Amino acid sequence: MGITVVSWNIGKMREPWRELVRMDADVALLQEAGRPPDDVGPIDIGPRESWDSHSWNSDWWHGRGWKALFDRWPMVVKLSDRVEVEWFKQNSPTNWIDGDEIAVSGIGTITAARVTPKDGSVEPFIAVSMYGRWMGAHPSVKTSWGFGVADSSVHRIISDLSAFIGYENPETHRILAAGDLNIAHGYGDGGNPAYWEARYRSVFDRMTAIGMEFMGPQAPDGRQANTRATGEPADSRNVVTYYLPGKRPGTGNNIQLDYAFASRGFHESISVRALNEVEEWGSSDHCRVVIDVGEG
Repeated sequence: MGITVVSWNIGKMREPWRELVRMDADVALLQEAGRPPDDVGPIDIGPRESWDSHSWNSDWWHGRGWKALFDRWPMVVKLSDRVEVEWFKQNSPTNWIDGDEIAVSGIGTITAARVTPKDGSVEPFIAVSMYGRWMGAHPSVKTSWGFGVADSSVHRIISDLSAFIGYENPETHRILAAGDLNIAHGYGDGGNPAYWEARYRSVFDRMTAIGMEFMGPQAPDGRQANTRATGEPADSRNVVTYYLPGKRPGTGNNIQLDYAFASRGFHESISVRALNEVEEWGSSDHCRVVIDVGEG
């Protein structure tokens, strides 16, 4: 029968939670999520130790005037009774972890769980929610990058994800990873497009190198932008998954920041599409990415 997974950056808003429970999906891979509203249920966001970096991080940040390390998180959310979900508790980036843990090297960047469909139609697999968190330059460095960079976070994610890969043959693994990476696919932006294209490409190349197939979404499985981004190739199959501040779905300056990957072999039973038509976009500035995991 298969199961349905939804990847979505919800920007710590409340309404997306209500939209999720109306979708009849089985699992959500969320980014920038806060706690769900009290009127939403029945869902399960897993133990705090699986998504909140405060549960494992030290108190090194105390006394700096910060209220918290972070206030929104990637989450793996159980949405239906058709699946069992076993969350991996986060721990510091060490090799010495237990079977129910994952070593995490970036705060607020990754959450992982094992998903088991109850009807046996799909074999269990690892589901990973990824968020390419913006990281600023070191104070000693002069920079014009006001938001910082996100690819440094994504490279940390790939390193953490690699812990679930133990053989050279990718077909021995069943891993699905999706989320908002905050990088472009197939082109560069900023003042030096060639520089940024090379940096962004290194992320996708690294995923391929560890046996994770790029699953899009790509056209025709989603609407493309009315106007391509500066530097985006004419033959690009990118679809829009995000609209910039002050914009709306269907206007200009809509770009793709959200992607899905699956381990080679497992990817053959997976289809990915963006729910990005104007009338189906949803209440976040990111659209929902729907991932169907079929039998096999």
